[in-house]
Amino acid sequence: MRVNYDDLYQTVAALTAGEDDEVALMATVACEVHHSDDRFDWTGFYRVTAPEVLKIGPYQGGHGCLVIPFHRGVCGAAARTGKVQLVPDVDAFPGHIACASSTRSELVLPVRNRQGTLIGVFDIDSDQPDIFTTDDVAGLQRVLSLVFEN
Repeated sequence: MRVNYDDLYQTVAALTAGEDDEVALMATVACEVHHSDDRFDWTGFYRVTAPEVLKIGPYQGGHGCLVIPFHRGVCGAAARTGKVQLVPDVDAFPGHIACASSTRSELVLPVRNRQGTLIGVFDIDSDQPDIFTTDDVAGLQRVLSLVFEN
């Protein structure tokens, strides 16, 4: 099953309407995105909890890394640069952190609040190589913007 981003957007909009608690919003988004597509093995947030530090937030899937500094891994790169990280082969990514040995490709998007402040990153791992597309980036950015920037 492949995600239909229009349907996902509508579902997330309905579920999060009127909610402003970031952790509740993250939990809802992680759950809905994770169950929307068979390609997604681990889906969740790492929250900015201190300068240059990400800590595990709401997620779906096996356990994740508890702490990721901005200078390490794909999530750290997204937080450090403020840019989407679309990684077709995690083994080829310098400094990749293997929270799960089954991960082959990864997509990480920076998450900002209404004020434009980085509050975390949204991380999706897959056990399939080169599985994420620019359509995934656009669809997920639209959902994240709806939930956290409005």
